[in-house]
Amino acid sequence: MQTQSNKIDFNGQNIYVGIDVHLKSWKVTIMTERLPFKTFSQDPNPEVLHHYLTRNFPNGIYHSAYEAGFCGYWIHNKFSALGINSIVVNPADIPTTDKEKVQKADKRDSQKIAKALRSGDLKGIHVLASKTLEDRCLVRTRATIVQDLTRNKNRIKSFLYFHGIEMPEKFKLMQHHWSKRFVEWLRSIEMSEQSGKKSLTLIIDEAEHLRLIILQATRGIRELSETEQYADQVRLLRGIPGIGLLTAMIILTELESVNRFESFDKLCSFIGLIPSTHSSGEKENIGEITHRGNGFLRGALVESSWIAARLDLALNKSYHDYCKRMEPNKAIIRIARKLLNRIRFVLKNNQPYVCSVVK
Repeated sequence: MQTQSNKIDFNGQNIYVGIDVHLKSWKVTIMTERLPFKTFSQDPNPEVLHHYLTRNFPNGIYHSAYEAGFCGYWIHNKFSALGINSIVVNPADIPTTDKEKVQKADKRDSQKIAKALRSGDLKGIHVLASKTLEDRCLVRTRATIVQDLTRNKNRIKSFLYFHGIEMPEKFKLMQHHWSKRFVEWLRSIEMSEQSGKKSLTLIIDEAEHLRLIILQATRGIRELSETEQYADQVRLLRGIPGIGLLTAMIILTELESVNRFESFDKLCSFIGLIPSTHSSGEKENIGEITHRGNGFLRGALVESSWIAARLDLALNKSYHDYCKRMEPNKAIIRIARKLLNRIRFVLKNNQPYVCSVVK
């Protein structure tokens, strides 16, 4: 005797989930291998979505994708722990029509993510390990506070200029700014009103507080660099002219492992040290460096390149040769690529860098 079964089994079938992530809610689109299923909103909770998938598509093979952004990678890690094949994608890599650009909506965004995921047009970015992410947070936090201190110093200069207060001649040189004597002079400035004096005092107090926090962050990074995970690599990187402790830690926490890049060109592409190109027919235009890439790491490398170009004789010669046919700011980008090549060699081969010598 035959019996009727009302159980559904999606064993072996792929289920694709596109998620447009927001702080208070997610817009989710689910598609099967051939048909779209449903678009809906839900609470920002991976367990809720996993429960929905297992209840409606039991034993299916689940795939999900969402854009990299403010939410970081905790959603990806949670999905992976729940057995969902999750990827995090660069928003610029999601195929988008001109109509979708001018008519942007959360529903449409989740649909195009699910559609691109199903068609195999999406490639996930590298997700750093949790420890590396937290170590990177310390390095980036220090950089953010340094920016805050720079803004605060500019406020003090603006205050002085606004009220017609001229710096003494001994403090006009940049290297004398923000010394102990300079801060004492700032505090000794008298204003006609108590409110003006209080305003200046508050700005100075904030600057000194930020300097103390930066000192604490720097000590924390130094202690981190002496741990077993980083100590040997930091020592190798600091052997390269232009690379100091902070730059070495930026490199290690941003890259995690240089071996994940198949070639030097892919490493340059990740950082953003490649030119933009526009080719049409027989014409090919090569422009400025692409804005796509890790701007934080790129900025640190370019800054280090100015120092390396003075200390390393080979880079010094290359820089002067480049300057004969291009502007200095463009020449230093070429030097940054050369410096990056030295960094890649040292980390891949675990060998110290040896500077060129003149015979």
